[in-house]
Amino acid sequence: MNYLYRQKDKRFNNIKQQIMKTTFTILILAVILNICAISQNQNTTLIGHWGYGPCNAVAENGNYAYIGSGCMLLVIDKSNLSQPVKVGELLLPDVLNGITIAGNYAYVADDEAGLRIININNPAAPFEEGYCDTPDEASGVAVSGSYAYVVDHWAGLRIINISNPATPFEEGYYDTPYFALGVAVSGSYAYVVDSHSSLAGLFIINISNPAAPFEEGYCNTPGSARGVAVSGSYAYIADGDEGLRIINIINPAVPFEEGYYDTPDNANGVAVSGSYAYVAASDDGGLRIINISNSAAPFEEGYCDTPGYANRVAVSGSYVYVTDYHEGLRFINISDPAAPFEEGYYDTPGNARGVAVSGNYAYVADFDCGLLRIINISDPAVPFEEGYCDTPGHARKVAVSGSYAFVADNEAGLRIINITNPAAPFEEGYCGTPSYAREVAVSGSYAYVADGVGLCIINISNPAAPFEEGYCDTPGSAFGVAVSGSYAYVANNHDGLRIINISNPAAPFEEGYYDTPGFARGVAVSGSYAYVADYNYGLRIININNPAAPFEEGYCDTPGPAKKVAVSGNYAYVADSDGLCIINIINPAAPFEEGYYDTPGYPYGVAISSNYAYMADANAGMLIIQNDLLTGVQENERLNENNLAVTCSPNPGSSIINLTCYLPVKCDIKIELYGQVGGLVKEIKDNNQEAGQYKNEVDISDLPAGVYFYSIWASALKTEKVYQGSGKIVVE
Repeated sequence: MNYLYRQKDKRFNNIKQQIMKTTFTILILAVILNICAISQNQNTTLIGHWGYGPCNAVAENGNYAYIGSGCMLLVIDKSNLSQPVKVGELLLPDVLNGITIAGNYAYVADDEAGLRIININNPAAPFEEGYCDTPDEASGVAVSGSYAYVVDHWAGLRIINISNPATPFEEGYYDTPYFALGVAVSGSYAYVVDSHSSLAGLFIINISNPAAPFEEGYCNTPGSARGVAVSGSYAYIADGDEGLRIINIINPAVPFEEGYYDTPDNANGVAVSGSYAYVAASDDGGLRIINISNSAAPFEEGYCDTPGYANRVAVSGSYVYVTDYHEGLRFINISDPAAPFEEGYYDTPGNARGVAVSGNYAYVADFDCGLLRIINISDPAVPFEEGYCDTPGHARKVAVSGSYAFVADNEAGLRIINITNPAAPFEEGYCGTPSYAREVAVSGSYAYVADGVGLCIINISNPAAPFEEGYCDTPGSAFGVAVSGSYAYVANNHDGLRIINISNPAAPFEEGYYDTPGFARGVAVSGSYAYVADYNYGLRIININNPAAPFEEGYCDTPGPAKKVAVSGNYAYVADSDGLCIINIINPAAPFEEGYYDTPGYPYGVAISSNYAYMADANAGMLIIQNDLLTGVQENERLNENNLAVTCSPNPGSSIINLTCYLPVKCDIKIELYGQVGGLVKEIKDNNQEAGQYKNEVDISDLPAGVYFYSIWASALKTEKVYQGSGKIVVE
């Protein structure tokens, strides 16, 4: 799991109805059944993925290091540590959390995409040989013989038969109590660290029969167990803020703590070789080398600080390989354990926090690395980085106008980047802001910066010498900004939407406000409406016809916290913690979700160009997602304009079901339910229904259990057009 930056509300329990065409004749009612499927995506297609991100996994094999950079598996030739070279790469479906090499294969714990088996016989051209999905989020993997042992977060230990790498399958599992995060295998035992409150610790699982594993022993640890290594009679636990714990496992049924060493920062990962344990110890700890020759009294022999967040560690010979999150992979020489030193490194990107699109390029704000990355999207299926420009702060958001990219650089204010040559961008000018520059919008000769405590208006008529023209304090914390005409619209966290009159940029003032129910984090404006990403309260649509007295016209809840929003045509595109939500806003009083895409990371930003949504997806890089509603390939197969896209929930149901659809015009409604053999069992008439989202709560408590078919007929009041949709319902 990407537990550093994400807690996702997973969509795999959301049942979506995919309605298919219904045909009636005079004699026969023929219903082509809908397929009720557990789906993570609807009416969207992933077109391209610039999948690079922080380094979070590593395995070593000969002259090569295999590392996880976001969703990318990178093969690094490390024969010359001072100049490591990428020789191969492979895009995987989700973020890489763990890698183990066995023979010609790399076994990857790929978060929600389960176990992926990668053929690395040719390191320059790795390819996926097979995969086995797991129930939750694959966090780590160990391999022994014909089995891969995957720790799967909430789903415990999964034992995957890999005797045929092309067709792996689950042989058995053991469900640990909470978050299974690390695993090591030795002999007939799997050693699993499970992290949660008072029950964190080491679980020793007997795997002598892989089809029926069972718990042999358990040892509680005082911290948050995150990593494990086994050597001889001891298990070494990276125990979060409680450092390194050494567990005696001579008797697997009765393990006990023999010694410990408290590292200066959180112990995240551990590897053991000879008389030393090598601990990856977060921001302040770097690599700590612990002498374990006396397991009851371990002590620190040496350390090497790393610039980032030390998270995972592998050891081979005289070198330790440390994944340092946004600072890439560090190569540490340990020939003298008392005086280790960095011999080289391989850089990887950080978290994508913001994105803007102009022409053939997407401009990505890389928060952790403090970079503006310029991605060539001339072929959306194969995006690649063309250039980048370092910024002194933490790049949060970006806007583009003409030959310049304007970066909200957090503590470093506004940075103006010349992008005339995308391969060699450079900073043209900058202007400090009073607080933290969180977002920027550009209109004419001004950049409008949401600056934490208010709106900062920067004169950019001379990009080499920008200056503050005006400033308007806001009562809360300014997170987002959009500009339209004479007004700037500020998403002001717990103080909702603030409308700032900018007709005189030197003296802006608040003209009106609307206090949204949640935390306003993002805003977009189109016509007479402001669309606010309101965190736990989804998308709020605010009527701004009168800026002095705005009011809420409608809203649509989103599955996770809504963080940013973009609007194009009839759709609002919301970046929430689950991914991309596409909201139909034809009727602002009754918006509804019509499409979604569950992204692998944690979305922070979204930009729209043509039919594509560009998602800044934190540690999963940037995704290019097509809105299929604009291309005629919708999953609900609305084959012509007379078809209604109907959803039915819950399905199966036992008492009340909700039939929902969108009415293009005012209609009379008739709902019919048929038994499996075709007889009419229920009819409901609901006349004079306004255009927009329509929902009817249908009582099915009087129906015997079984399969039924529903059909909705919507007759337009002003024309003779009839709209129709149908599907299947299971009554329990």
